[in-house]
Amino acid sequence: MGMSQRYRLLAPVGLLAVGAIALAGCAEGDSSGSGGSSEGATVRISGGITGTEADALNQSFDQFTKDTGIKVVYTGDKSFEGNIVTKVSGGDAPDIAIVPQPGLLKTLIGTGEVQKASDAVSANVDEYWGEDWKSYGTEDGTFYAAPMLANLKGYVWYSPAKFAEWGVEIPKTFDELLTLTQTIQQKTGAAPWCAGFASDAASGWPGTDWIEDMVLRQSGPEVYDQWVANEVKFTDPQIKQAFDAVGEILLNPSYVNAGFGDVKSINSTAFADVAAKVADGSCPMTHQASFLSANFLTVKTASGETPTIAPDGDVYAFLLPGVKEGELAVEGGGEFVAAFSEDESVQKVVEYMSTPEFADARVKLGGVISANKGADPSLASSEFLTEAMKTLQDPKTTLRFDASDLMPATVGAGSFWKGMVSWIDGTPTDEVLSNIQAGYNN
Repeated sequence: MGMSQRYRLLAPVGLLAVGAIALAGCAEGDSSGSGGSSEGATVRISGGITGTEADALNQSFDQFTKDTGIKVVYTGDKSFEGNIVTKVSGGDAPDIAIVPQPGLLKTLIGTGEVQKASDAVSANVDEYWGEDWKSYGTEDGTFYAAPMLANLKGYVWYSPAKFAEWGVEIPKTFDELLTLTQTIQQKTGAAPWCAGFASDAASGWPGTDWIEDMVLRQSGPEVYDQWVANEVKFTDPQIKQAFDAVGEILLNPSYVNAGFGDVKSINSTAFADVAAKVADGSCPMTHQASFLSANFLTVKTASGETPTIAPDGDVYAFLLPGVKEGELAVEGGGEFVAAFSEDESVQKVVEYMSTPEFADARVKLGGVISANKGADPSLASSEFLTEAMKTLQDPKTTLRFDASDLMPATVGAGSFWKGMVSWIDGTPTDEVLSNIQAGYNN
């Protein structure tokens, strides 16, 4: 999903991170107290998705409304993450909320107001997503919410034309990526990378994505899970190793910040602004999630055209390679959908949101992907998004959710973000790691 999400994503935080998964929470059983008819009912959904993505989300229920008579109204709130817990606790919950982080979902479940998922929703998630995804919608052994859409992080966006001109190829390992970086720097005499960490209320999150990608690739999913659980500390050598690897690029004045300035300019560059520099050729490579594809729709190439996103086009992306060739562990993100009502019409909506039919309806409208294995990736609005969706659906892909979204907010949306900013500003790595870990004491 796009920016609207968490950030980013993260705020969206999903914006913050990247990913959009909506989980649909359903109540156990069917509240047929309504006499069995929900025709004419209106179900209200709230979330952090705004703008054209909100319009597309509303449109994706058109067929469902024709089939059931249930009207679905989604309303986006830019301050959703900050408002939803207060609303739910105060008795003002929507029928359904699309929640961009597993941590926030857990907080909402803690209010006692989220309905557990129906057997139908649970069966859909078992069939179309599997265990990893289901675990993010589960708390204390009870399943509450199904994934909706997804984002894939860890892409390196680049110019295929420039790569051809320089005679370089897509790297298959992280060492090859560093060699590629050096080669581009030598051929051009300019920085090969650009990055932007600035984001309203969430500056630093693009840096957390870099670190998370490297922990997953260097140390593997088990260590990543232990790190998320605070069993492996930020001060652990395995986490420092990830910072050192990312620092070989982001802290090297010869390698950044193409099109913007020096290393410190990373902190003053807005995260989405890198798209324009990749499109016009002034930045050879940038690291960002799948949702950056949406930002290329609003920028121009050096000749004033809208860039084509294709393997032989103006812009394309490859997944940040692992340490060993052929091993693919990727970071994803998304939003979860939680239901606050047992009403039959609400239950029908959350069940629909867990189906391939809903995924297809939304994916077809453009700009997003789903990890639902029953959905059709060819419906995605670009070759890039189709490939990203196939990666998410592939049973061989090891997927982990954005780590900062899974950590307590004092760390994941606090000391970790702040730590990335101070690291770019020149604070020594050991000090940064201690400061981030201290977020657990707050």
